[in-house]
Amino acid sequence: MITSLALNEIFVFGSNLAGAHAGGAARVAHRYFGAEWGKGVGLTGRSYAIPTMQGGVSTIQPYVDQFIAFAREHSELTFLVTRIGCGIAGFRDSEIAPLFADAIHVENVILPKEFVECLADHL
Repeated sequence: MITSLALNEIFVFGSNLAGAHAGGAARVAHRYFGAEWGKGVGLTGRSYAIPTMQGGVSTIQPYVDQFIAFAREHSELTFLVTRIGCGIAGFRDSEIAPLFADAIHVENVILPKEFVECLADHL
């Protein structure tokens, strides 16, 4: 569990659209990294929220794509991605990891080892 960040690091977590950061990594983001209550998408404090609770995997993809574009535009930051969607939202790593295939070669995006293992064919 991440409880501290270097100056340029951003904690990337799964959220709900309402930004009710009550459990899991969202709670950590709110408690330690300034995630704003009521903001469920994008940069908030030293965190980046990706909604995962609004439906199936296909509803998450646009938010992941938005995140990857944001990370590419902000190469001065390092984004530490948690296993978004694989806790309270109930998805498996094998369902969520492919959404991050375009991030595998983005140098400032650090994916969880479980996602990297699922994306081994993209390395």
